[in-house]
Amino acid sequence: MRGMIFISTSKKQNNTDSTQIDERYQTIVHPLPPYYQPDSRILILGSFPSIKTREFGFPYGHPQNRFWPILATLFSEETPLTLEERKDFLKRHQVAAWDTIYQCDIIGSSDSSIRNVVPTDLQSVVEQSQISRIFTNGGASDKYFKIYQEPILGIKATRLPSSSPANARYSLEDLVEAWQVILE
Repeated sequence: MRGMIFISTSKKQNNTDSTQIDERYQTIVHPLPPYYQPDSRILILGSFPSIKTREFGFPYGHPQNRFWPILATLFSEETPLTLEERKDFLKRHQVAAWDTIYQCDIIGSSDSSIRNVVPTDLQSVVEQSQISRIFTNGGASDKYFKIYQEPILGIKATRLPSSSPANARYSLEDLVEAWQVILE
């Protein structure tokens, strides 16, 4: 049932071995479809969409995520702001975007809280496009890609530093420099 968000609480063991419901965890099914075109050559994978991205309804919808400013700088363009501008931008540059996780238990938007992962089926996206290079946006995406998708697809991914606002260790300039590899 793609496009629907299912939410439930999960149980968690505490230090005294009694089971308690940790109401911070929610089980969520990925609500967004992949974005790609038949001529897409590059696939950039996040881990799982943030709350803000799910509300926006398109990859990297959090207003402070640096994904769009990074790509705009790399391709020497203005940063796309609207949904239509973002779709057009990806299409023109033959870039596809989606996530490595289809369903998981998560607290808010925290990648470090992710558990009970159901991986995304990326095979149809790769088969229905010209994707030859895959990049993972951050450690969680890279981790789950290597576990679940790399053995099936037979394509290795290049790990990029996360564009997330939570990755304060990297400035925008540092990210742009590290992400230059997608232009090679």
